[in-house]
Amino acid sequence: MSKQEFVKEITKRDDDFAQWYTDIVLKAELASYSSVKGSMVVRPTGTALWENIKQVIDTRLKELNHENVMMPLLIPEHLLLKEAEHVEGFAPEVAWVTHGGESELAERLAIRPTSEVLFAEHFKDIIHSYRDLPKLYNQWANVVRWEKTTRPFLRTTEFFWQEGHTCHETFEDADKEARRILEVYREVCEDYLAIPVVQGNKTQSEKFAGAVETYTNETLMYDGKALQIATSHHLGDNFSKAYGISYLDKEGKEQFVQQTSWGITTRSIGGMIMVHGDDRGLVMPPRIAPTQIMIIPIAQHKEGVLDKAYELMTSLKENFRVKIDDSDKKPGWKFNESEMRGIPVRIEIGPRDIENQQVTVARRDTLEKVTFPLDETLSDNIQRLVDDIHHNMFQAAKKRQDEKTHHAETMEEFIKYIKEGGFVIAPWAGDESVEEAIKEETGATPRVIRFEDQTLDLTGLKDIWNGEPAKYMVYWARAY
Repeated sequence: MSKQEFVKEITKRDDDFAQWYTDIVLKAELASYSSVKGSMVVRPTGTALWENIKQVIDTRLKELNHENVMMPLLIPEHLLLKEAEHVEGFAPEVAWVTHGGESELAERLAIRPTSEVLFAEHFKDIIHSYRDLPKLYNQWANVVRWEKTTRPFLRTTEFFWQEGHTCHETFEDADKEARRILEVYREVCEDYLAIPVVQGNKTQSEKFAGAVETYTNETLMYDGKALQIATSHHLGDNFSKAYGISYLDKEGKEQFVQQTSWGITTRSIGGMIMVHGDDRGLVMPPRIAPTQIMIIPIAQHKEGVLDKAYELMTSLKENFRVKIDDSDKKPGWKFNESEMRGIPVRIEIGPRDIENQQVTVARRDTLEKVTFPLDETLSDNIQRLVDDIHHNMFQAAKKRQDEKTHHAETMEEFIKYIKEGGFVIAPWAGDESVEEAIKEETGATPRVIRFEDQTLDLTGLKDIWNGEPAKYMVYWARAY
């Protein structure tokens, strides 16, 4: 089967991006649809991807002295109602349990859309003194939000994430924690998923319900739409006052704790697909790929070929995640399937390779082939190749994002660039009615106010929508 025939079932990326995305999710067997509206079955490859992301984050959080906990799935209604702004922000998305068996419950139970109130209730019980602080907790969990429009990984009724919740003595300590976690997320995105991000603050209207500040990592997909890939929230004492989380300080005075919450979800897998995939299918960053190397024996019926292929797999497994395709499919089919599934490195080994003491190595990102000696240098050569693939994928994504980032000096320019897709940087006076007007006319929302732009001298700059003196330089985009 030819390459052209093999990829017929994957819609071309530039013809219909949404369908292309769905085709890849299904054909690469990352997920399947379920009978529950908006929910997905995460298949072994998708699950392994999430497990690898989880391992990276979990290790990093433990290095920073965070502890994992497990909180209840259900939240009593009265508890959820204590923090008014938080409830208002999530009310349209809450799924409710009204019956236990055949009996109607005396009080509705919310299936957690997030766990701030559960952690707040627990923190109230265990924090009494400054000696109990800080509390650095994290949980790996599923949550439910009743979304109107769903798409696998990007926006689903039920999804998987980690959510961190911490308590601190001072406002400054909480802010430091929120920013520190945002940097952890940047490391995951850039150093493992090869996805470049723009860091900074959300506007007040876009921040998390109940937060003082929301810090975000934003990135662009291939089609020019933005994706909020991970956020960290400085909650201040909003929740601690609502739920009575107080402690006695060193002077014996009662104080309210300062809190943070933060999370990254299986949405990161959707981002990975939309940043790196191509018309041949999935392209997985090698540091996070469940299978980094696929070995494909050529003329495997000939004596010694399979033995050598398995010997090669055993030696490479010391440093890489390796599989071998010894099925009875034709080599061409195996090549195409490996490429469609996004496996970063393919090694071909046949009688001629064995005779010449070499292997043919194909890289998924560029589809280029090289030959490496079949000796003790192979593992080092593969490692250099893996690192180069990661670097190349990151730089390609960064170049595309930079090319789709424009400064707008007039309203007309702003509208033009938004229609073309990408980030549009424009001065803003801070008027929320302007945010609404922009969203209404263009579909764009303020994505991020970069940290480095918050010290810019904006003297003389005007908001291009209402002509008022600019207070912020904002990245705008249409978003998922």
